[in-house]
Amino acid sequence: MTVTYTARVANARFGGFSQLLLLWRGSIYKLLWRELVCFLGLYMALSAAYRFVLTEEQKRYFEKLVIYCDQYASLIPVSFVLGFYVTLVVHRWWNQYLCMPLPDALMCVVAGTVHGRDERGRLYRRTLMRYAGLSAVLILRSVSTAVFKRFPTVDHVVEAGFMTREERKKFENLNSSYNKYWVPCVWFSNLAAQARREGRIRDNSALKLLLEELNVFRGKCGMLFHYDWISVPLVYTQVVTIAVYSYFLACLIGRQFLDPAQGYEGHNLDLCVPIFTLLQFFFYAGWLKVAEQLINPFGEDDDDFETNFLIDRNFQVSMLAVDEMYDDLAMLEKDLYWDATEARAPYTAATAFLLQQPSFQGSTFDITLAKEDMQFQRLDGADGPLGEAHGDFLQRLLPVGAGMAAGGLLGRRLSLMRRKNSCVSETSTAASCACAGAPDGAAPECGCGDPLLDPGLREPEPELPVGPEMPVPGAAPEPFTTVPMPAPRGPAPPWLPSPIGEEEESLA
Repeated sequence: MTVTYTARVANARFGGFSQLLLLWRGSIYKLLWRELVCFLGLYMALSAAYRFVLTEEQKRYFEKLVIYCDQYASLIPVSFVLGFYVTLVVHRWWNQYLCMPLPDALMCVVAGTVHGRDERGRLYRRTLMRYAGLSAVLILRSVSTAVFKRFPTVDHVVEAGFMTREERKKFENLNSSYNKYWVPCVWFSNLAAQARREGRIRDNSALKLLLEELNVFRGKCGMLFHYDWISVPLVYTQVVTIAVYSYFLACLIGRQFLDPAQGYEGHNLDLCVPIFTLLQFFFYAGWLKVAEQLINPFGEDDDDFETNFLIDRNFQVSMLAVDEMYDDLAMLEKDLYWDATEARAPYTAATAFLLQQPSFQGSTFDITLAKEDMQFQRLDGADGPLGEAHGDFLQRLLPVGAGMAAGGLLGRRLSLMRRKNSCVSETSTAASCACAGAPDGAAPECGCGDPLLDPGLREPEPELPVGPEMPVPGAAPEPFTTVPMPAPRGPAPPWLPSPIGEEEESLA
């Protein structure tokens, strides 16, 4: 069974992982203790032979061999080769888990698209999910030793209820020398088409959705087959194994402690147990053991996938979903927060402190700027407020002809736009204009008053020609009709932000 320690490391704390070092099942000690004892035994045998068996001349020759092995053992790129190999194996291991055929999505589609509360509708739904479970069993018994031990023959699959005897005859009569895990998926498709013809599946869109989910399920089964077929290249596994084993064979000799009386460099201390060499062996050989365990997660190691558990779970929940839970709904009723404008679930006393934490608004939400840094700047380099730049820009773009003098329609519109962008925007803020607080009937003393508000300061409005064309200078005047302009209005109330809208209506 998979070793799960997630709850032990739910919160990071002092020495959190140190509590995991005492676990035995699924640990590196359980995997590596035999190799470690073997390495330490060989090392101690060589050390004892050097100290008590060899002659003086043989000791000198052995000491030269020790120095040679220690010098050239570092040329073996153990960490480089082993690191890439373990990374590849771990990535492959996780992808194999993602390819485990789970029926959850498929059973939801079957329950929602294959209708009928009668016995035949129930038979359709259960048979469809049984075919999906049968396909998963056939592929898992092809790749997992644990599942194969549970279902060693097709007869065991029939006796377990995944396949009927009639289906077994059809399965075995199908002449194919390849793995036939895909046959139940074809039966699924044929049965779904029959349900569509009978009206159990009410439209083609529902049938399309059902077959799409089946293809996803079948694709995962196919990927498991391909992962079992296409392994990590054997040459890569051999290179890594040879690199690790040869490195520690060299360490058996090169890491021996020599007689300090001989004066060899780096051999001033004589110890019997090579502590750091044992740690190095523990790390590198343990790394190799990790790859050895993860390269095929469908075995019977402690951390291999629990395929038999998945078969039992998937078969049970799929039958529950399409049979007992079909069309089984609770009575509709208003939820607890029906009349609440802001629904929020309650907190317990252990989590009440979360209510005091503000919600995240964005990483720039709390940035503050100085007031002068928040002023917009003109891009042309001229001085003055930004609002005047718009009017000057329009004045330069639009030509002024004989019929478009300062008193004409276009000139008035441009002047109105300049006033709107300069003065009116300033009077909208009470703190920037003293006339905002002037008494009723008093004339404004600041310079932001608009002459349009005073009838005596209004410019005479000329009569405008109405026709498809404007009069051409120098040509004979043509008769035209005049449109009377509305009478001047009185001063606008002080609470209005701008008279520009009213003036625009009168000019239109």
